[in-house]
This record gives sequence, structure tokens and C-alpha cells, in this order.
Amino acid sequence: MNKPYNSRDWMSHPAYLHAPYKSTVLRSPTKPLIPLKQTLSERTGPVYGHEKVGVLDADLTKNGAKNGEPLGERILVTGRVLDEDGRPVRNTLVEVWQANAAGRYIHKVDQHNAPLDPNFFGGGRCVTDDEGRYTFRTIKPGAYPWGNHYNAWRPNHIHFSLLGPSIATRLVTQMYFPGDPLLDLDPIYLGTPEEARERLISKFSIDVTEPDFSLGYIFDIVLRGRNETPMED
Repeated sequence: MNKPYNSRDWMSHPAYLHAPYKSTVLRSPTKPLIPLKQTLSERTGPVYGHEKVGVLDADLTKNGAKNGEPLGERILVTGRVLDEDGRPVRNTLVEVWQANAAGRYIHKVDQHNAPLDPNFFGGGRCVTDDEGRYTFRTIKPGAYPWGNHYNAWRPNHIHFSLLGPSIATRLVTQMYFPGDPLLDLDPIYLGTPEEARERLISKFSIDVTEPDFSLGYIFDIVLRGRNETPMED
């Protein structure tokens, strides 16, 4: 017997407009959206090439190193990309980007008065295996001020991008850490429907933790159905 089809759960995702998250007031649509017909470029591009993903691309503790190791708490983040029935999504590109341990991005727009780490690039990528699994070694990102309101600080988080067969299928989300006191104060996290917020928080795992090296966290990503991971619109 075939399982029932699980359509996308739009109620799991943040609204286009969430007033406490001030930039959504400026960028959210004010008129009904108009679907645009997809051309060949949206259906097939970009061609990023799985074969070009290098051995160190998924190891952020090494892929930006110049004169030593990056500073901060080393962590391992792993999980599975799954469809609505819990089946693995194989051979899909997963990208991450994040702040360093001091809460600073290597980006000209980021002028937060915190040190840059010359040995930390802050980005990585990998391709899911036959079980839909990805794994990244990295540094736990620091919190940082972001100017949304008085004394506003972003919780520790890692950005995830999942790129399917074309740019039109790209999904973006954020992973948070358990027990972070800033979650209850963060308009971006709170903009996600309450019943879906926990899906954005990773789980600490002593089994994933590497002895004498790094703590381990699990963050599974579900692409569709009632348990789908909230994605950014």
C-alpha cells in the first residue's frame, strides 16, 4: 500500500513579515506574489560539480588554516537530509557558513569590534552520502550584536544551504545550539512558528563527540511534510 503524499507544510516556515525582525518590514512583499515561469537556467543551473568538492571542504578547522589552528571550541556537526517519509536524500550539496568563535564573519560588511581569526575561513561544503548523511568539523560560532533593536545579540548559529538539482530548489536554514539563553530573545528564531522551532535546534550527542578532540551535535534536515525543517523565505 502506498503511503499518503505529504505536501509542503507552509505553516512550519517563518512569515515573510515578522515585525520584531525589522528588515522583514522593509523587504517583505506588499502585494500578492506573481509566479514566474521557470526557464532552462532555473531548472538546470548552476552546475557546481560534485566532483570539485575537496577533502578539506567539510573541515572548517583546517580549510582556512594559514599559520596554525583556529581558536575556539571544536565541534563536529552531523546529520541526515531526509524526505517526508524519512528516506535519505543522496548526493546533494550541503553548504555552511558561520561566524568565528568571537562572533565575527570574514566579510567587509561585518565591522563588529571582535577579532578575526586568520586561521578560520568560516565556510564549508560537502555532498551527502548514500544514507543522506553530511558531516562538518568546525568551531562553535560566537554570539554577536546585530543592531535590530537595543542590545540585540544573535544566538550561536550555523547557516545551512541545501542545493538540489538547480538554483530553484535551493533551501536555506539556520541551526542553533541547545540551551542557548539568547534564543528566547531572538526575533529571527521567534519568527518561526512555535511548534516548529525545536526543529532548528541541534542535539548534543556523546556518541558523535570525538574523544579528546571535539563535542558532537546532530542536526537532521527534513525537506517536506509535517516534520519538515523550517526554511528561510
